[in-house]
Amino acid sequence: MSNLLKYIILSCIGILCLTSCNETEYLRYDTSHNGVYFTEDELKYSFSVSSDTIHSYLFKIPIQILGGISSETREVAYRVNADSTDAVEDVHYILGRAMIAPDSITGYIPITILRDNLEGSYLEGYQTYRLCIELMENNNFTPTLDSLSQVRILRFDNAIDIPEWLNYKGEKIWRPGNPHPDLGDWHPYTLIKLVEQFHKLKDVENMAETYKKMVAYYGGENLERVPYASFHPYTHVMRKYVFAPLYEYFSDESNREAILDMYPDYPFNFPNPYGNN
Repeated sequence: MSNLLKYIILSCIGILCLTSCNETEYLRYDTSHNGVYFTEDELKYSFSVSSDTIHSYLFKIPIQILGGISSETREVAYRVNADSTDAVEDVHYILGRAMIAPDSITGYIPITILRDNLEGSYLEGYQTYRLCIELMENNNFTPTLDSLSQVRILRFDNAIDIPEWLNYKGEKIWRPGNPHPDLGDWHPYTLIKLVEQFHKLKDVENMAETYKKMVAYYGGENLERVPYASFHPYTHVMRKYVFAPLYEYFSDESNREAILDMYPDYPFNFPNPYGNN
């Protein structure tokens, strides 16, 4: 390839990149174009392993604006698309006002999810509800990007899903047919008790700071994302304060009948964290 041809190709690429960058910057900073759009595609919430004392949850649907910032609070307009919604307002959810704070380009649509009227159980199956939110135009903002980017569906329920503890292939490690070495066969009740016992760590003397570090490392208070399903580097802490009490609980014959009443298929094979010692 000649030097002249190389020069022409590189020049064309540079012009295309400059044009693309200029269009992006224009959309972001042109104060005459005040647009708004969703920043996340998948919106889902489950009360799952939350304590029975938790009756509601504030779900924040993130949004972002294009254009200039303002020194004033600005409201973002939206509506519920009834054709794609089966949840009932004031029964399953409560809507809030979506605001962009002063000097900010981000905000959220607040949806309070109400737990008490969500139907379903472990034995009967859980109902997943759909709430379709559509961005609308007002004096402050105009929905931007394509029409699909202006609509999002929030799904919510009480179901207890297999946790997102993934291997290097992106597969869930603790799942039916693939027992966890510290927890035994996958079962939602084991996860419930695991999280419940984990929460007790924060009340153990001199363990508050360690608990905070573990929460951050494991993706949240409900152990949302344990890296590769391995509790290292806190294996010793988990074994002493979480696995051992759980082993005692599941091995106690006096608890067996109550567990089977709730979960007739419970396997009762929680491993002894200290082996046969």
